Amino acid sequence: MFAFTVKRVLQAVIVMLIISFIGFAIKHNFGDPVRDLVGQRVTAAERAQIRERLGLNDPFPVQYVRFLRDALHGNLGQSYFFKKPATEVIVKKAPATLELVFCAALIIVVLSVPLGIYSAIRPKSLFSKIVMGGSIVGVSMPVFLTAILLIYIFSVELHWLPSYGRGQTVLLFGWWDSGLLTADGLKHLIMPSIALSSIMLPLFIRLIRSEMMEVLESEYVKFAWAKGIKPWRVWLVHAFKNTLLPVITVGGVQLGIMVAFTILTETVFQWQGMGSMFIESVERSDTSLMVAYLVFVGIVFVLVNTLVDIIYGLVNPTVRVAGRQ
Repeated sequence: MFAFTVKRVLQAVIVMLIISFIGFAIKHNFGDPVRDLVGQRVTAAERAQIRERLGLNDPFPVQYVRFLRDALHGNLGQSYFFKKPATEVIVKKAPATLELVFCAALIIVVLSVPLGIYSAIRPKSLFSKIVMGGSIVGVSMPVFLTAILLIYIFSVELHWLPSYGRGQTVLLFGWWDSGLLTADGLKHLIMPSIALSSIMLPLFIRLIRSEMMEVLESEYVKFAWAKGIKPWRVWLVHAFKNTLLPVITVGGVQLGIMVAFTILTETVFQWQGMGSMFIESVERSDTSLMVAYLVFVGIVFVLVNTLVDIIYGLVNPTVRVAGRQ
């Protein structure tokens, strides 16, 4: 298991180097940082001095090595708009996005597991057909349309829930601005979380259903029925337990995708997280902040997928054996 873990960690490092290279190449070729830093009245000579001071005249490999060295110390550049380190801006915006992703993931787990299991056990029931039909609609609808529909129903027509912003928040640990500990913050979280979960919830319901229906037809499940084991034990212990492997794999990938997909959700609900920050950085040509966001999302993807690979190796020893070949 140690060799398997080391191999996955090394692969993660290589992937992060590739992501950092792509991100820095975008920064190097996207706009002129000096133009965004200074006004129109600055002379060409002064601009040249600024470029020299920032090291922008150095060859690309030299700039990239300097970028890697700074990144290892947590420095991903200076935001041209906020006039602050890009890392500091992301750390301030990250709690809003991470709490949104956490609540959406919670909704997905709480709903997809029982609905997927029931649809596999009773595939011909009316409720299962309604669930499957609803999942097709959910997969077909883009997240921004779901968000607009929720706002129209629950904010415009019923006036039950707020339509934008994070509401009241509290400061934790001196830097984490959380909305999970206030009633107003939780009310503001409901609709964005539902909208974001609508991307993955239908996928997980159908995945759990299809995998479990396949497992229910396996020989060891038929043997469990023949032994007279209680139905709930056959379904949950023998069948669902062996359904988890592909679900864990897909879940890890989709969790990273959800972090990136918050862009549309945050834009509709004016949720001041990393997604809306990225859109603003593109509009303002704030390349340092754009690259910092790409690197952060890349780190989330790599960490989640590495953890999933390690968990998968613990759950299924054949993965570790295959990895040595």
